[in-house]
Amino acid sequence: MSSPCIDVCRYDETTGWCLGCGMTKADKKGWKKQPERRDGILGALPARLATLAGIGRTTGKAARHGKR
Repeated sequence: MSSPCIDVCRYDETTGWCLGCGMTKADKKGWKKQPERRDGILGALPARLATLAGIGRTTGKAARHGKR
């Protein structure tokens, strides 16, 4: 299973979620070192990205360029 990371790696100050993929820094470490966590991580990402978008944060590849 490949990582959902899209190499944006910019984090929301409040939630700690990546604006590109929705993972936290701990999720990214867990993805590599604890494969049993992957399903849980993947399941959380759509809601996280939707929450970020709902508060006006640019998400996905567009977040790479710092657009709001």
